[in-house]
Amino acid sequence: MTTAPPIAPVIPPDAGPARDAAGRHGGVRPLPLASPLAVPLDAVYGVSRVDASGRVTGQLITETLGWRAGERLSLTEAAGVIVARRDPGGLVSVLARRSVAIPAALRHRCELRAGDPVLLAALPGQETLAVFTFAVVDRALRPHATLLSGAGGAA
Repeated sequence: MTTAPPIAPVIPPDAGPARDAAGRHGGVRPLPLASPLAVPLDAVYGVSRVDASGRVTGQLITETLGWRAGERLSLTEAAGVIVARRDPGGLVSVLARRSVAIPAALRHRCELRAGDPVLLAALPGQETLAVFTFAVVDRALRPHATLLSGAGGAA
């Protein structure tokens, strides 16, 4: 059995000192770093399922937001994300088990059905609950498919 000789490492030549746009010598420039995703420090996440009545339950989530049974909420939707905010004139109220019933029209618009999983995101600083369908989560993750498939290399 024969073995091949080791391959020499590839080391780029020294480019010399860094130059600015005008061609002047400058100091050493720092390497660009990937910025971390902007996640609010106080965000709390959970997973729930839509029940047969359109309710989602996240007791930790509603507790984090300080929401109590009977409090009124307004619900809006944009791009498949349902957003709930405390609103004394809201049409929906927090239920006894600290669940939130999503009206049928809103569920249909977001293509939510009984049994569908949802990602709940509480932002206490904004007193907001966001309900993400997994279709929305999937669309958000698609650009990172190489990382998810393992082709992106080790971290």
